[in-house]
This record gives sequence, structure tokens and C-alpha cells, in this order.
Amino acid sequence: MADEDGRPSWETYFMDISGLVAKRSTCRRRAVGAVIVKDKRILSTGYNGAPSRIQHCLEIGCLREKMNVPSGERHELCRGIHAEQNAIIQAAFHGVSIKDSTLYCTNLPCSICAKMIINAGIKTIYYKEGYADSMSEEMLQEAEINLINLGNRMQRGGA
Repeated sequence: MADEDGRPSWETYFMDISGLVAKRSTCRRRAVGAVIVKDKRILSTGYNGAPSRIQHCLEIGCLREKMNVPSGERHELCRGIHAEQNAIIQAAFHGVSIKDSTLYCTNLPCSICAKMIINAGIKTIYYKEGYADSMSEEMLQEAEINLINLGNRMQRGGA
């Protein structure tokens, strides 16, 4: 959605940036990007992939593919860190408070990321696509995190 001047709405702007961040992903199965924002300012970004100084799945292959692990299950069987985790870690690494912030993510976070998001004090999550982890959405709703699916709105031309 755009304003009267044809500029993208803030939601569209930050969601588009999360898509750009996802392009740095080193995951062979799904590229995910996350952007943490407060007061219309980007505090941190993250994409999914192996930790720093560790070989990427693009280089050595995907353990989850080799073991036929379905999406949304057995998160511990992966060399990678999720985009949301990386964004939270980067904020902590650089001493940036993300309390009361907003997360824009290409996908609805998994249950592990949901727990981190709740304890990090993030209040709202905008996402574009769902994720095969029903426990995540249940926990986020119980913690009263605002969940806003922009995927449907963006497909219809709105945001």
C-alpha cells in the first residue's frame, strides 16, 4: 500500500527490507529475513544461516534434507540460526535494546523464536507467510504479541 505521494507505507517499506535481508540467507530450504524496528528506525536485521565462522549449508549440504526432516519439526537438527534469532542476537551483541519494538519477518516465527521474541520484549510481529508450527502462534497470542499477516494484504495491493 502506498500513501498519497506514491511512497510505500511503513509496513510495506520494512517488509520489503525483510525480503532483501532474506537474500543473504545461506539456507538451502527457505530464505528468511527479519528486521527489528522501533519508532520507524531499524535497530537490527537478521537472516537464517550458519553461525559466523561455521561452514554454510550452501557449501556442505543440508543435514535436514539428508535426514528428511519436515519443515517446522526438530529445529535442533540444523546448523543454521533462524533470522529472528540472528536479529535478536545482533541487537544484544551491539548493545541495542529491542524492548517494545516491532519485528518484520518474511515468515511467522517458529516456537523457539517465539519464546525469544516474547522474552526480548517485542510487542508486534508483521509477517508475510505462515510457518508449520502451531505452538508458535498459540504462545505469541497467549503472550499478547500482536500478529499481523501482511501476506494477504500485500497480494491484494494493500498494506
